[in-house]
Amino acid sequence: MQSKSIAVIVVAAGKGERAGLDGNVIPKQYRSLLGVPVLSRTIAAFLAHEQVSQVIAVINDEHRQQYDALELEDVRLLPPVAGGASRQASVLEGLKALAPLRPDLVLIQDAARPFATVELIGNVIAALQQADGALPTLPITDTIKRSRDGHEVSGTEDRRQLSAAQTPQGFRFGQIFSAHMRAGNVRRDFTDDAEIAEWAGLRVAMVKGDPNNIKLTHPQDFVRAEHILLGDARMETRIGTGYDVHSFEPGDAVWLGGVRIPHHSKLNGHSDADVALHALTDAILGAIGEGDIGVHFPPSDPQWKGAASSIFLKHAGELVARAGGRIVNCDVTIVAEAPKISPYAPAMCAEIAETLGISVRRVAVKATTNEKLGFIGREEGIVAMASASVEMPRGE
Repeated sequence: MQSKSIAVIVVAAGKGERAGLDGNVIPKQYRSLLGVPVLSRTIAAFLAHEQVSQVIAVINDEHRQQYDALELEDVRLLPPVAGGASRQASVLEGLKALAPLRPDLVLIQDAARPFATVELIGNVIAALQQADGALPTLPITDTIKRSRDGHEVSGTEDRRQLSAAQTPQGFRFGQIFSAHMRAGNVRRDFTDDAEIAEWAGLRVAMVKGDPNNIKLTHPQDFVRAEHILLGDARMETRIGTGYDVHSFEPGDAVWLGGVRIPHHSKLNGHSDADVALHALTDAILGAIGEGDIGVHFPPSDPQWKGAASSIFLKHAGELVARAGGRIVNCDVTIVAEAPKISPYAPAMCAEIAETLGISVRRVAVKATTNEKLGFIGREEGIVAMASASVEMPRGE
């Protein structure tokens, strides 16, 4: 089987609206899962298998910018193609795109299943030595009731004959391509590719599925997914604090919390002098024991002259993700007589949340004055204080 050409279609054209959490409207395949987008994890799972020859993602045209932002690089990863109005139509677009390459086998995977293991993928491939198609399944353990009207039980299924289907589902390329082409002229409501194969009279084998190979559909699925990724690692909560101050100088606006606020002065600093993001960056770095901004972005380095402070904050968030941690919440307090901060606080929360890849409900930005006292009261500068709560794997 190693001499066979094996292509993979990752179906990622859905909008994933049911997975919305805390007001998060990002399609589920692009949402961050412990710092890594779901689609990146799914594609990486197949690129990790040595028998895979090509991988192609079928995406929604409206999501092209989000796909490009994943910055995926591998010689086996083909340019994405646009999907159709249904999963069935999207898979067909992927098959059409692969047709000129004439692969021997094709695996079809839901983008929202990021936990396919090398072993599971290998078992599906191996089953294709004897069958036209193969898919992982799990036995049904619940008693299954049938109802004609959705209100009253009309029967009980024999669960011994029932299994829950997973992906990847594997097929001989020519056979499933032909089946999909014919099926599109007859029905457009097939729920998966194995059903199309069954309809076409192909022999479909079942292999043992993986309980952790879950499909991310609802908000609680992301919580379970985090538990799967963290495994048995014991987590501990760490708290970091940050403080920063910048003076005013002549200008026309200040940058605070990633938001430009018109003002008769600007803040003096090597970068954009965003005192709020500087304090928060230091809070996150402090929570994970990684020093402060100056360690990672020295003010003596000319490349950071005028740089957006969101670069510093994003770096701090990435360090948390690489260490297997997650940011629980961020709290920023800005002390200034002017400009007026409160009207811009919601926009600051949104910018911080997007930069860190967390829910906006995990971010707070508050503002107060210094009651006309001291250098702040004299409108000579602005102070920001921040705290960050971070969950990290417990070290020795």
